[in-house]
Parts: sequence; C-alpha cells; structure tokens
Amino acid sequence: MARGVRLDELLVARGFFPTPAQARAAVMAGLVYVDGRRVDKAGAAIPPGAAVEVRRAQHPYVSRGGLKLERALDVFGLPVAGKTCIDVGASTGGFTHCLLRRGAARVYAVDVGYGQLDWKLRQDPRVVPVERTNFRHIREGDLPRADLVVMDVSFISLVKLLPAARLVLAGEGDVVALVKPQFEASRDAAGKGGGVVRDPEVHREVLETVLAEADRQGWSARGLTFSPILGPKGNIEFFVWWKPGAGGAGGEEGQPGGIDPERVARAVQEAHRFFKESSNSR
Repeated sequence: MARGVRLDELLVARGFFPTPAQARAAVMAGLVYVDGRRVDKAGAAIPPGAAVEVRRAQHPYVSRGGLKLERALDVFGLPVAGKTCIDVGASTGGFTHCLLRRGAARVYAVDVGYGQLDWKLRQDPRVVPVERTNFRHIREGDLPRADLVVMDVSFISLVKLLPAARLVLAGEGDVVALVKPQFEASRDAAGKGGGVVRDPEVHREVLETVLAEADRQGWSARGLTFSPILGPKGNIEFFVWWKPGAGGAGGEEGQPGGIDPERVARAVQEAHRFFKESSNSR
C-alpha cells in the first residue's frame, strides 16, 4: 500500500506553490481541499492519487500581507463585518484588502508614502486613502474613531505608535499589530544576522519588551500568534491583539490581564518549529 505524502509537499510537487512554507500558509488559511473536503493540517498524509485543489488564488489579496492578517483574525476570533477600520502602514493594501473581504464598512489606509495603494482598492468607495501621513503624529480628530486598528510598520518600534492608536480607537475597540523583531531588537542583535533576527531568545525578549511597554501604556494583550509568512529577508514576525484597559502579567490568552512569559515562549517555539518543518520538508 502506497504511503501518504505530506500535504505541503504534495502541493509543491504538483506545482501549486513554489515552497512548502507558502503551501503551509495556504493550508492554514483554509484554501486547500482534498477530494472535496477542506484540510487544515499541512502535515496530513495524503494518498498520492487524491484530488487536490486550491479553491482561491495563491494570493487572493493585492499583497501577501492579506494572508498574514487573515490568519491572525482567525486565530484571535475577531469579526470585522460592519466595522470602521484604520490600516496603519497600508502600503499596497494587503491588510486593507483582507478587511474589505471580511466585510469592513470603511477602511482608512494610512501610509507615509504616496501612490502605493493598489488601484483596485483606491477605487473602492469603502477605502479612504490617507497618504503622506505619519501615524505617530496623528492628533485627536484627524481621523474618525475606528472599531479596529491594524498595523504593519517598519523602521520604527511598534510601541511608539500605540499612543496614536488610542487617540483614534472607539470605546472598547481592538488593535491587531504585526511585531517585527528586526525593528524592535537592539542594534547588535538585529545586526548579527544582517537584519535577520534568527535567535528565538531574541524573539522572546522582543515580545516581552513590547508587551511590557504596551502594558505600561494601559493596553491589555488578548492574543499572540506568529505570522505564517516570513517577512523580508526571512524574518519571523508575530501578531499581538490588544484592547484598551489594564494589562498585567499572568492572564490567559483572550482574557483580561495580559499574556504571561510562558505563553510568549510557547508562541516563539511554535513559530520556529513551523518554519523549521517547512524548511526540512523542501
């Protein structure tokens, strides 16, 4: 009897994706079906003759950022439908596109650059481009209150933008932000790998530092997970879900009180194991 083949390996072998990492991201995003049934485990053993299909395009969004945010929203269980959202660091609009596909009523796409937002999104009446704008310097009243703020920024520590997020967040709104260790770690730690942070201990320290500073600012961390897609140069990145309110160590994920060091360590281990398995399966 023929042995089954790992689903991510089979997707690459059949030409659906160029790398196992991309195949795994698609599986986790719920895009892959085997014999008509969705399979959400990349390591599932699939019979060689099984019918495999990807129900949506490899990149259903204008950029792969959409896939990153899609998984984070799923992991955190955050609904988007009917909400007013702000996408900080919108760039071409991967996050914005994801929010629209999830039913956002309006998305303010904020970026320091100009002309980067995809033309299709720029023409969507639900999208309001806010270009040449440094979100860090936003003042109260510059933007409407939002139910959800998502962030994907570079070359600046994320915690420097959290005060501005509080100014634009409505009531008990949510913030979902991408933590990029290469821009949070010390210069020595980030420079050792040529801008790529590979040390899991540095990842743990970065996350604990970011969470502690956010807690000091009065944010309550409700969720933590990793991005299934590597950032530029191969950096592992993480998502944090915050709500305004008292933080503090020791709470369980999804509950008031923050995220404890054990959960941080577990998230880092899960991320490194995920990408190690992807690399080994090539």
